[in-house]
Amino acid sequence: MEITPTIQAEIQTYLKRKGLTMTKFGHTIDLNVGTVSSIVTGNRSISVHQLDSITAGMNLPPDYFYERYIEECIEESPLNWKKISPFLYRCIELGRLDCLQRVVILLLDNPNYPPSLFEVAENVYKDGYNEAAAYLYKKVAESEKQQHSERLAICQYRLFQINIGQDRAINLQAAIEFAPFVDRLDEIEQLDALKDLANVYRSLSMWDKVYEFAHQMGQMGKIQYNLVHNSKRKGTEPRKKLSRPLFVYIVYSELLCANACDAKGDHEQALEHIRGYADLSWVKEKDPDSLYWKKQYQQWAKINTYVNRLMSGDISVLPDYVEHMAAENEIFAELLNVLEVANRYNVDVDHILQRFESQIEAYQEPSSSDMYTQQVLPEEYVRFWYKMAKYSLNKGRYLYGFKCLINAFEKAVTINHVLLIANCFGLFFHFKTHAAPETQTQFQSIYEEVWEKNDQKDGFLLGGN
Repeated sequence: MEITPTIQAEIQTYLKRKGLTMTKFGHTIDLNVGTVSSIVTGNRSISVHQLDSITAGMNLPPDYFYERYIEECIEESPLNWKKISPFLYRCIELGRLDCLQRVVILLLDNPNYPPSLFEVAENVYKDGYNEAAAYLYKKVAESEKQQHSERLAICQYRLFQINIGQDRAINLQAAIEFAPFVDRLDEIEQLDALKDLANVYRSLSMWDKVYEFAHQMGQMGKIQYNLVHNSKRKGTEPRKKLSRPLFVYIVYSELLCANACDAKGDHEQALEHIRGYADLSWVKEKDPDSLYWKKQYQQWAKINTYVNRLMSGDISVLPDYVEHMAAENEIFAELLNVLEVANRYNVDVDHILQRFESQIEAYQEPSSSDMYTQQVLPEEYVRFWYKMAKYSLNKGRYLYGFKCLINAFEKAVTINHVLLIANCFGLFFHFKTHAAPETQTQFQSIYEEVWEKNDQKDGFLLGGN
Protein backbone atom coordinates (compact mmCIF):
# COMPACT_ATOMS: atom_id res chain seq x y z
CA MET A 1 0.00 0.00 0.00
CA GLU A 2 1.41 3.36 -1.10
CA ILE A 3 1.71 5.96 1.66
CA THR A 4 0.67 9.47 0.60
CA PRO A 5 3.34 12.01 1.60
CA THR A 6 2.35 14.97 3.75
CA ILE A 7 1.99 18.44 2.26
CA GLN A 8 5.22 19.44 4.01
CA ALA A 9 7.12 16.43 2.60
CA GLU A 10 5.86 17.03 -0.94
CA ILE A 11 6.94 20.68 -0.83
CA GLN A 12 10.40 19.63 0.40
CA THR A 13 10.70 17.05 -2.39
CA TYR A 14 9.68 19.66 -4.98
CA LEU A 15 12.28 22.18 -3.77
CA LYS A 16 15.03 19.55 -3.88
CA ARG A 17 14.00 18.32 -7.34
CA LYS A 18 13.94 21.86 -8.75
CA GLY A 19 17.05 22.97 -6.84
CA LEU A 20 15.18 25.90 -5.32
CA THR A 21 16.06 27.66 -2.10
CA MET A 22 13.25 28.73 0.21
CA THR A 23 14.15 32.35 -0.52
CA LYS A 24 13.84 31.93 -4.29
CA PHE A 25 10.63 29.91 -3.99
CA GLY A 26 9.22 32.54 -1.62
CA HIS A 27 9.89 35.28 -4.17
CA THR A 28 8.22 33.20 -6.89
CA ILE A 29 5.01 32.71 -4.91
CA ASP A 30 5.05 36.12 -3.19
CA LEU A 31 5.51 34.76 0.35
CA ASN A 32 8.35 35.89 2.63
CA VAL A 33 11.10 33.39 3.32
CA GLY A 34 10.26 33.15 7.02
CA THR A 35 6.73 32.00 6.23
CA VAL A 36 7.95 29.46 3.66
CA SER A 37 10.57 28.15 6.07
CA SER A 38 8.05 27.76 8.91
CA ILE A 39 5.64 25.88 6.63
CA VAL A 40 8.32 23.58 5.18
CA THR A 41 9.78 22.74 8.58
CA GLY A 42 6.33 22.17 10.07
CA ASN A 43 6.64 24.94 12.65
CA ARG A 44 3.69 26.93 11.32
CA SER A 45 0.08 26.19 10.48
CA ILE A 46 -0.66 26.89 6.83
CA SER A 47 -3.61 29.00 5.66
CA VAL A 48 -5.58 28.14 2.54
CA HIS A 49 -4.30 31.33 0.88
CA GLN A 50 -0.71 30.23 1.51
CA LEU A 51 -1.53 26.71 0.34
CA ASP A 52 -3.01 28.06 -2.89
CA SER A 53 0.09 30.20 -3.50
CA ILE A 54 2.40 27.20 -2.93
CA THR A 55 0.25 24.93 -5.12
CA ALA A 56 0.27 27.47 -7.96
CA GLY A 57 4.05 27.85 -7.59
CA MET A 58 4.44 24.07 -7.98
CA ASN A 59 2.25 24.16 -11.16
CA LEU A 60 -0.30 21.82 -9.61
CA PRO A 61 -4.13 21.95 -9.85
CA PRO A 62 -5.53 24.47 -7.31
CA ASP A 63 -7.24 21.80 -5.19
CA TYR A 64 -4.36 19.31 -5.37
CA PHE A 65 -3.64 19.34 -1.62
CA TYR A 66 -7.18 19.93 -0.35
CA GLU A 67 -7.93 16.42 0.90
CA ARG A 68 -4.61 16.28 2.73
CA TYR A 69 -5.21 19.80 4.07
CA ILE A 70 -8.40 18.54 5.72
CA GLU A 71 -6.58 15.58 7.25
CA GLU A 72 -3.48 17.44 8.42
CA CYS A 73 -4.70 20.96 9.22
CA ILE A 74 -8.37 20.60 10.16
CA GLU A 75 -9.12 17.09 11.42
CA GLU A 76 -5.90 16.85 13.46
CA SER A 77 -6.09 20.38 14.90
CA PRO A 78 -8.51 22.27 17.16
CA LEU A 79 -11.31 23.74 15.04
CA ASN A 80 -10.52 27.33 14.08
CA TRP A 81 -13.23 29.19 12.15
CA LYS A 82 -10.84 31.91 10.92
CA LYS A 83 -8.80 29.21 9.21
CA ILE A 84 -11.70 27.00 8.14
CA SER A 85 -13.98 29.70 6.69
CA PRO A 86 -11.68 30.73 3.78
CA PHE A 87 -11.12 27.04 3.00
CA LEU A 88 -14.88 26.44 2.73
CA TYR A 89 -15.25 29.32 0.26
CA ARG A 90 -12.37 27.99 -1.86
CA CYS A 91 -13.87 24.49 -1.88
CA ILE A 92 -17.13 25.99 -3.15
CA GLU A 93 -15.40 28.16 -5.78
CA LEU A 94 -13.46 25.15 -7.09
CA GLY A 95 -16.45 22.80 -7.02
CA ARG A 96 -14.95 20.53 -4.34
CA LEU A 97 -18.23 19.77 -2.61
CA ASP A 98 -16.76 16.51 -1.29
CA CYS A 99 -14.21 18.52 0.71
CA LEU A 100 -16.89 20.98 1.80
CA GLN A 101 -19.02 18.11 3.11
CA ARG A 102 -16.14 16.54 5.07
CA VAL A 103 -15.47 19.78 6.92
CA VAL A 104 -19.13 20.64 7.51
CA ILE A 105 -19.74 17.26 9.15
CA LEU A 106 -16.94 18.05 11.60
CA LEU A 107 -18.36 21.49 12.36
CA LEU A 108 -21.92 20.33 12.97
CA ASP A 109 -20.80 18.41 16.04
CA ASN A 110 -20.34 21.82 17.68
CA PRO A 111 -23.58 23.83 18.20
CA ASN A 112 -21.65 27.09 17.83
CA TYR A 113 -21.00 26.60 14.10
CA PRO A 114 -24.45 26.38 12.37
CA PRO A 115 -24.91 30.20 12.49
CA SER A 116 -21.52 30.64 10.78
CA LEU A 117 -22.36 27.99 8.18
CA PHE A 118 -25.66 29.76 7.55
CA GLU A 119 -23.76 32.98 6.81
CA VAL A 120 -21.56 31.11 4.32
CA ALA A 121 -24.68 29.65 2.70
CA GLU A 122 -26.25 33.11 2.31
CA ASN A 123 -23.08 34.51 0.74
CA VAL A 124 -22.55 31.71 -1.77
CA TYR A 125 -26.28 31.64 -2.62
CA LYS A 126 -26.04 35.31 -3.63
CA ASP A 127 -23.04 34.40 -5.81
CA GLY A 128 -24.96 31.65 -7.61
CA TYR A 129 -23.35 28.54 -6.07
CA ASN A 130 -26.73 26.89 -5.64
CA GLU A 131 -25.59 23.28 -5.15
CA ALA A 132 -23.20 24.18 -2.33
CA ALA A 133 -25.71 26.60 -0.82
CA ALA A 134 -28.44 23.94 -0.86
CA TYR A 135 -26.18 21.49 0.98
CA LEU A 136 -25.33 24.08 3.63
CA TYR A 137 -28.95 25.20 4.09
CA LYS A 138 -30.03 21.58 4.44
CA LYS A 139 -27.41 20.83 7.09
CA VAL A 140 -28.15 24.01 9.06
CA ALA A 141 -31.88 23.23 8.89
CA GLU A 142 -31.26 19.70 10.19
CA SER A 143 -29.26 21.08 13.10
CA GLU A 144 -32.09 23.48 14.02
CA LYS A 145 -35.16 21.37 13.20
CA GLN A 146 -36.26 21.28 16.84
CA GLN A 147 -36.19 25.08 17.09
CA HIS A 148 -38.85 27.60 16.05
CA SER A 149 -36.21 29.90 14.55
CA GLU A 150 -36.22 32.44 11.75
CA ARG A 151 -32.90 30.99 10.53
CA LEU A 152 -34.57 27.59 10.03
CA ALA A 153 -37.37 29.29 8.07
CA ILE A 154 -34.88 31.15 5.86
CA CYS A 155 -33.06 27.86 5.16
CA GLN A 156 -36.34 26.30 4.05
CA TYR A 157 -37.16 29.36 1.91
CA ARG A 158 -33.79 29.23 0.17
CA LEU A 159 -34.15 25.48 -0.45
CA PHE A 160 -37.57 26.19 -1.95
CA GLN A 161 -36.10 28.89 -4.22
CA ILE A 162 -33.22 26.64 -5.30
CA ASN A 163 -35.40 23.58 -5.98
CA ILE A 164 -37.95 25.41 -8.13
CA GLY A 165 -37.37 24.59 -11.78
CA GLN A 166 -39.22 23.28 -14.83
CA ASP A 167 -40.46 19.99 -13.33
CA ARG A 168 -43.94 20.60 -11.93
CA ALA A 169 -43.87 17.56 -9.63
CA ILE A 170 -40.66 18.78 -7.99
CA ASN A 171 -42.10 22.30 -7.74
CA LEU A 172 -45.23 21.04 -5.99
CA GLN A 173 -43.16 19.06 -3.49
CA ALA A 174 -40.93 22.08 -2.84
CA ALA A 175 -43.97 24.29 -2.17
CA ILE A 176 -45.55 21.72 0.16
CA GLU A 177 -42.33 21.38 2.18
CA PHE A 178 -41.77 25.14 2.50
CA ALA A 179 -45.33 26.35 3.20
CA PRO A 180 -45.36 25.40 6.94
CA PHE A 181 -42.31 27.63 7.54
CA VAL A 182 -43.46 30.81 5.80
CA ASP A 183 -44.99 32.41 8.90
CA ARG A 184 -41.68 32.04 10.79
CA LEU A 185 -39.96 34.47 8.43
CA ASP A 186 -39.49 38.14 9.17
CA GLU A 187 -42.74 39.95 8.29
CA ILE A 188 -41.12 41.74 5.35
CA GLU A 189 -39.48 38.62 3.91
CA GLN A 190 -42.82 36.85 4.23
CA LEU A 191 -44.20 39.10 1.50
CA ASP A 192 -41.73 37.84 -1.11
CA ALA A 193 -42.10 34.27 0.12
CA LEU A 194 -45.91 34.40 -0.13
CA LYS A 195 -45.60 35.95 -3.60
CA ASP A 196 -43.30 33.11 -4.68
CA LEU A 197 -45.60 30.44 -3.25
CA ALA A 198 -48.62 31.98 -4.97
CA ASN A 199 -46.76 32.10 -8.30
CA VAL A 200 -45.70 28.45 -8.04
CA TYR A 201 -49.25 27.35 -7.27
CA ARG A 202 -50.46 29.58 -10.11
CA SER A 203 -48.16 27.70 -12.49
CA LEU A 204 -49.68 24.45 -11.15
CA SER A 205 -53.26 25.78 -11.67
CA MET A 206 -54.03 25.07 -8.01
CA TRP A 207 -56.34 28.05 -7.65
CA ASP A 208 -57.47 27.54 -4.05
CA LYS A 209 -53.82 27.66 -2.96
CA VAL A 210 -53.18 30.70 -5.16
CA TYR A 211 -56.06 32.51 -3.48
CA GLU A 212 -54.95 31.43 0.00
CA PHE A 213 -51.37 32.67 -0.29
CA ALA A 214 -52.26 35.76 -2.35
CA HIS A 215 -54.88 36.81 0.21
CA GLN A 216 -52.37 36.25 3.03
CA MET A 217 -49.81 38.37 1.16
CA GLY A 218 -52.35 41.17 0.72
CA GLN A 219 -53.28 41.21 4.40
CA MET A 220 -49.62 41.22 5.44
CA GLY A 221 -48.88 43.97 2.92
CA LYS A 222 -51.66 46.19 4.27
CA ILE A 223 -50.40 45.80 7.83
CA GLN A 224 -46.84 46.72 6.83
CA TYR A 225 -48.01 49.61 4.64
CA ASN A 226 -50.02 51.08 7.51
CA LEU A 227 -47.03 50.73 9.85
CA VAL A 228 -44.83 52.63 7.41
CA HIS A 229 -47.34 55.42 6.82
CA ASN A 230 -49.04 55.92 10.18
CA SER A 231 -48.39 59.16 12.07
CA LYS A 232 -45.93 57.74 14.61
CA ARG A 233 -43.74 55.82 12.17
CA LYS A 234 -44.25 57.88 9.03
CA GLY A 235 -41.30 57.58 6.67
CA THR A 236 -39.85 54.52 8.39
CA GLU A 237 -38.74 52.04 5.74
CA PRO A 238 -38.76 48.26 6.34
CA ARG A 239 -35.37 47.06 7.60
CA LYS A 240 -35.22 44.42 4.86
CA LYS A 241 -35.36 45.38 1.19
CA LEU A 242 -38.26 44.06 -0.85
CA SER A 243 -38.07 43.13 -4.53
CA ARG A 244 -40.93 45.55 -5.28
CA PRO A 245 -42.38 48.71 -3.65
CA LEU A 246 -44.46 47.75 -0.62
CA PHE A 247 -47.83 48.73 -2.10
CA VAL A 248 -47.25 46.37 -5.05
CA TYR A 249 -47.72 43.34 -2.78
CA ILE A 250 -51.20 44.60 -1.87
CA VAL A 251 -52.30 45.16 -5.47
CA TYR A 252 -50.59 42.00 -6.75
CA SER A 253 -52.63 40.11 -4.17
CA GLU A 254 -55.79 41.51 -5.76
CA LEU A 255 -54.56 40.57 -9.24
CA LEU A 256 -53.79 36.99 -8.21
CA CYS A 257 -57.10 36.61 -6.38
CA ALA A 258 -58.92 37.88 -9.48
CA ASN A 259 -56.96 35.41 -11.59
CA ALA A 260 -57.94 32.55 -9.27
CA CYS A 261 -61.63 33.54 -9.24
CA ASP A 262 -61.76 33.83 -13.04
CA ALA A 263 -60.07 30.44 -13.43
CA LYS A 264 -62.72 28.89 -11.15
CA GLY A 265 -65.56 30.57 -13.06
CA ASP A 266 -66.48 33.13 -10.40
CA HIS A 267 -66.27 36.15 -12.70
CA GLU A 268 -68.27 38.48 -10.45
CA GLN A 269 -65.88 37.99 -7.53
CA ALA A 270 -62.95 38.34 -9.93
CA LEU A 271 -64.30 41.72 -11.05
CA GLU A 272 -64.37 42.88 -7.41
CA HIS A 273 -60.68 42.03 -7.06
CA ILE A 274 -59.87 43.79 -10.35
CA ARG A 275 -61.49 46.94 -8.97
CA GLY A 276 -59.19 46.50 -5.98
CA TYR A 277 -56.15 47.38 -8.09
CA ALA A 278 -57.82 49.72 -10.58
CA ASP A 279 -58.10 52.58 -8.07
CA LEU A 280 -54.67 53.35 -6.64
CA SER A 281 -55.41 56.84 -5.34
CA TRP A 282 -54.47 55.63 -1.85
CA VAL A 283 -50.84 54.98 -2.83
CA LYS A 284 -48.66 57.68 -1.26
CA GLU A 285 -45.32 56.96 -2.96
CA LYS A 286 -44.23 59.34 -5.74
CA ASP A 287 -40.81 57.95 -6.68
CA PRO A 288 -40.24 56.81 -10.32
CA ASP A 289 -40.35 53.09 -9.48
CA SER A 290 -43.66 53.42 -7.64
CA LEU A 291 -45.16 55.57 -10.41
CA TYR A 292 -44.12 52.93 -12.94
CA TRP A 293 -45.89 50.16 -11.01
CA LYS A 294 -48.99 52.32 -10.46
CA LYS A 295 -49.28 52.86 -14.20
CA GLN A 296 -48.71 49.14 -14.89
CA TYR A 297 -51.45 47.98 -12.54
CA GLN A 298 -53.92 50.55 -13.80
CA GLN A 299 -53.30 49.32 -17.36
CA TRP A 300 -53.62 45.70 -16.25
CA ALA A 301 -56.88 46.49 -14.46
CA LYS A 302 -58.32 47.95 -17.65
CA ILE A 303 -57.23 45.06 -19.85
CA ASN A 304 -58.23 42.42 -17.29
CA THR A 305 -61.70 43.94 -17.09
CA TYR A 306 -61.98 43.18 -20.81
CA VAL A 307 -60.70 39.64 -20.17
CA ASN A 308 -63.24 39.17 -17.40
CA ARG A 309 -66.08 40.16 -19.73
CA LEU A 310 -64.73 37.94 -22.51
CA MET A 311 -64.56 34.95 -20.17
CA SER A 312 -68.15 35.67 -19.19
CA GLY A 313 -69.13 35.35 -22.86
CA ASP A 314 -69.36 39.05 -23.78
CA ILE A 315 -67.68 38.94 -27.23
CA SER A 316 -68.68 42.54 -27.99
CA VAL A 317 -65.61 43.85 -26.13
CA LEU A 318 -63.15 41.87 -28.30
CA PRO A 319 -62.39 44.80 -30.70
CA ASP A 320 -61.72 47.16 -27.76
CA TYR A 321 -59.57 44.49 -26.11
CA VAL A 322 -57.48 44.10 -29.26
CA GLU A 323 -56.98 47.87 -29.64
CA HIS A 324 -55.89 48.15 -26.03
CA MET A 325 -53.61 45.14 -26.49
CA ALA A 326 -51.94 46.76 -29.51
CA ALA A 327 -50.60 49.55 -27.31
CA GLU A 328 -48.81 47.07 -25.02
CA ASN A 329 -45.18 45.99 -25.38
CA GLU A 330 -45.90 42.43 -24.24
CA ILE A 331 -48.93 40.91 -25.97
CA PHE A 332 -48.40 37.15 -25.69
CA ALA A 333 -50.76 36.64 -22.74
CA GLU A 334 -53.38 38.80 -24.46
CA LEU A 335 -53.12 36.76 -27.67
CA LEU A 336 -53.58 33.64 -25.57
CA ASN A 337 -56.90 35.07 -24.39
CA VAL A 338 -57.90 35.88 -27.99
CA LEU A 339 -57.29 32.25 -28.96
CA GLU A 340 -59.26 31.04 -25.93
CA VAL A 341 -62.22 33.17 -27.03
CA ALA A 342 -61.88 31.86 -30.59
CA ASN A 343 -61.86 28.22 -29.51
CA ARG A 344 -64.47 28.50 -26.77
CA TYR A 345 -67.05 30.57 -28.67
CA ASN A 346 -66.16 29.59 -32.27
CA VAL A 347 -65.09 33.13 -33.21
CA ASP A 348 -62.99 33.86 -36.31
CA VAL A 349 -59.88 35.76 -35.20
CA ASP A 350 -57.78 35.40 -38.37
CA HIS A 351 -57.64 39.17 -38.83
CA ILE A 352 -56.27 39.60 -35.29
CA LEU A 353 -53.61 36.91 -35.73
CA GLN A 354 -52.55 38.41 -39.07
CA ARG A 355 -52.22 41.83 -37.44
CA PHE A 356 -49.79 40.48 -34.84
CA GLU A 357 -48.12 37.86 -37.04
CA SER A 358 -44.64 39.40 -36.80
CA GLN A 359 -44.75 39.51 -32.98
CA ILE A 360 -45.92 35.89 -32.85
CA GLU A 361 -43.11 34.69 -35.12
CA ALA A 362 -40.47 36.70 -33.25
CA TYR A 363 -41.54 35.65 -29.75
CA GLN A 364 -38.78 34.39 -27.48
CA GLU A 365 -39.34 32.96 -24.01
CA PRO A 366 -38.09 35.56 -21.51
CA SER A 367 -35.24 34.63 -19.18
CA SER A 368 -35.24 35.82 -15.58
CA SER A 369 -34.60 34.55 -12.06
CA ASP A 370 -37.90 35.81 -10.64
CA MET A 371 -40.49 33.18 -9.73
CA TYR A 372 -43.19 34.54 -12.08
CA THR A 373 -40.97 34.36 -15.16
CA GLN A 374 -39.64 30.94 -14.20
CA GLN A 375 -42.98 29.35 -13.36
CA VAL A 376 -45.93 31.11 -14.98
CA LEU A 377 -44.58 32.11 -18.38
CA PRO A 378 -43.42 28.61 -19.51
CA GLU A 379 -46.97 27.30 -18.96
CA GLU A 380 -48.44 30.27 -20.84
CA TYR A 381 -46.03 29.49 -23.69
CA VAL A 382 -47.32 25.89 -23.92
CA ARG A 383 -50.96 26.93 -23.64
CA PHE A 384 -50.54 29.53 -26.38
CA TRP A 385 -49.15 27.08 -28.92
CA TYR A 386 -51.66 24.42 -27.90
CA LYS A 387 -54.57 26.82 -28.44
CA MET A 388 -53.03 28.09 -31.68
CA ALA A 389 -52.76 24.46 -32.82
CA LYS A 390 -56.38 23.78 -31.89
CA TYR A 391 -57.60 26.90 -33.70
CA SER A 392 -55.52 26.16 -36.83
CA LEU A 393 -56.48 22.48 -37.00
CA ASN A 394 -60.16 23.32 -36.65
CA LYS A 395 -59.67 25.76 -39.54
CA GLY A 396 -58.15 22.97 -41.66
CA ARG A 397 -54.64 24.47 -41.62
CA TYR A 398 -53.05 21.15 -40.83
CA LEU A 399 -49.40 21.82 -41.64
CA TYR A 400 -49.20 24.90 -39.42
CA GLY A 401 -51.52 23.41 -36.80
CA PHE A 402 -49.35 20.32 -36.29
CA LYS A 403 -46.22 22.48 -36.20
CA CYS A 404 -47.76 24.48 -33.33
CA LEU A 405 -48.92 21.30 -31.60
CA ILE A 406 -45.48 19.68 -31.64
CA ASN A 407 -44.01 22.92 -30.30
CA ALA A 408 -46.51 22.83 -27.43
CA PHE A 409 -46.03 19.09 -26.82
CA GLU A 410 -42.24 19.36 -26.56
CA LYS A 411 -42.44 22.22 -24.06
CA ALA A 412 -45.19 20.50 -22.04
CA VAL A 413 -42.90 17.47 -21.71
CA THR A 414 -40.02 19.72 -20.62
CA ILE A 415 -42.03 21.28 -17.78
CA ASN A 416 -43.76 17.95 -16.99
CA HIS A 417 -47.26 19.44 -17.29
CA VAL A 418 -49.42 16.31 -17.22
CA LEU A 419 -52.69 18.01 -18.21
CA LEU A 420 -51.18 19.84 -21.18
CA ILE A 421 -49.33 16.67 -22.28
CA ALA A 422 -52.67 14.83 -22.24
CA ASN A 423 -54.39 17.68 -24.12
CA CYS A 424 -51.69 17.72 -26.80
CA PHE A 425 -51.92 13.95 -27.13
CA GLY A 426 -55.72 14.04 -27.41
CA LEU A 427 -55.71 16.84 -29.98
CA PHE A 428 -53.16 15.00 -32.11
CA PHE A 429 -55.23 11.82 -32.23
CA HIS A 430 -58.39 13.79 -33.00
CA PHE A 431 -56.73 15.10 -36.19
CA LYS A 432 -54.25 12.24 -36.75
CA THR A 433 -55.65 11.29 -40.16
CA HIS A 434 -54.60 14.73 -41.46
CA ALA A 435 -50.99 14.47 -40.24
CA ALA A 436 -48.18 13.85 -42.71
CA PRO A 437 -46.11 10.65 -42.12
CA GLU A 438 -43.09 12.65 -40.90
CA THR A 439 -45.32 14.55 -38.45
CA GLN A 440 -46.69 11.27 -37.09
CA THR A 441 -43.15 9.94 -36.70
CA GLN A 442 -42.02 13.08 -34.85
CA PHE A 443 -45.03 12.99 -32.52
CA GLN A 444 -44.53 9.27 -31.86
CA SER A 445 -40.88 9.92 -30.94
CA ILE A 446 -41.85 12.55 -28.36
CA TYR A 447 -44.57 10.31 -26.97
CA GLU A 448 -42.14 7.40 -26.53
CA GLU A 449 -39.77 9.74 -24.67
CA VAL A 450 -42.61 10.60 -22.26
CA TRP A 451 -43.51 6.92 -21.84
CA GLU A 452 -39.90 5.87 -21.12
CA LYS A 453 -39.45 8.69 -18.62
CA ASN A 454 -42.60 7.80 -16.69
CA ASP A 455 -42.22 4.03 -17.03
CA GLN A 456 -38.92 4.22 -15.14
CA LYS A 457 -40.74 5.83 -12.20
CA ASP A 458 -43.07 2.84 -11.83
CA GLY A 459 -41.36 0.59 -9.27
CA PHE A 460 -42.15 -2.29 -6.93
CA LEU A 461 -45.33 -2.59 -4.88
CA LEU A 462 -44.60 -2.95 -1.16
CA GLY A 463 -46.85 -4.97 1.13
CA GLY A 464 -48.72 -3.61 4.11
CA ASN A 465 -51.95 -2.30 2.58
